[in-house]
Amino acid sequence: MKTLTEQLAGYAAYHRDRRNVTTHFVGIPMIVLALSVLLGRPASTLGTLPFHVSPAWVLFIGSTIYYIVLDTALGIMMALVSVLCIALGQWFAAQSTLVWLATGVGLFVIGWIVQFFGHAAFEHRKPAFVDDLVGLMIGPLFLLTETLLSAGWRPELRQSIERQLETARPQTQSRIDHT
Repeated sequence: MKTLTEQLAGYAAYHRDRRNVTTHFVGIPMIVLALSVLLGRPASTLGTLPFHVSPAWVLFIGSTIYYIVLDTALGIMMALVSVLCIALGQWFAAQSTLVWLATGVGLFVIGWIVQFFGHAAFEHRKPAFVDDLVGLMIGPLFLLTETLLSAGWRPELRQSIERQLETARPQTQSRIDHT
């Protein structure tokens, strides 16, 4: 399994244009929220739980375990984000079928349009998940990490990612020079 630095550097290599990264700060949260909405049904307390469990829980628990394996602190922060998404998703899933589907499908479609627009208009490169499906999991973690690194959190992680990107630069140099 790749390390946190390898995963983030690999994802960052597809996201060198700040405008594209900005579109991801819009699109990825929309997609993640859409998944929590769409997977918020069916929901059940399983007869004894004080909260509803839905397929969204399976997705977010699995994702959180993966994030914790990569990095405990980031995994815990992603768990908190996941709980918020699930809570909001469950609220929408409890609404009428029309509201549930319109919200979930609408967020999902618009989120992906924003994502693909960013790659086509600014990056001129296919999304990371096309070459590695794990990119679908790394996207949300990338956004959280970018936010934290921008605030000065763990400068050694930023340096490690940048070093790894420099090592990979010969493969992407011509594309980067033209953006």
